[in-house]
Amino acid sequence: QVQLVESGGGLVQPGGSLRLSCAVSGSPFAVGVMGWYRAPPGKQRELVATITGGGVTKYAGSVKDRFTISRDNTKKTVYLQMNSLNPGDTAVYYCHAYVASMTDKYTYREVRGQGTLVTVSS
Repeated sequence: QVQLVESGGGLVQPGGSLRLSCAVSGSPFAVGVMGWYRAPPGKQRELVATITGGGVTKYAGSVKDRFTISRDNTKKTVYLQMNSLNPGDTAVYYCHAYVASMTDKYTYREVRGQGTLVTVSS
């Protein structure tokens, strides 16, 4: 069964940096678009950034020029480098990926991680 395993969250001071990682476990046939969402306290989930298998990226306006999404296709891992963090970035960050399984190679299904908490506070 394909799952996403996230790591890298924690507490950081304003202006600091964190790097999130998300690895696809299991044996998928293919991994398509990967990305990150976040859910700030008391707010709805919002898209942070996505990246295609070919490296095309998209960012939310609130994080552009501060966050960088990247991926290593050989490791089936996506990263989110977060710089110049501010309290408004406090949220649970969720990884997601579109994955095709070995038993259904032509259908991509969305898989979500369990979330990792990022807290920006002094």
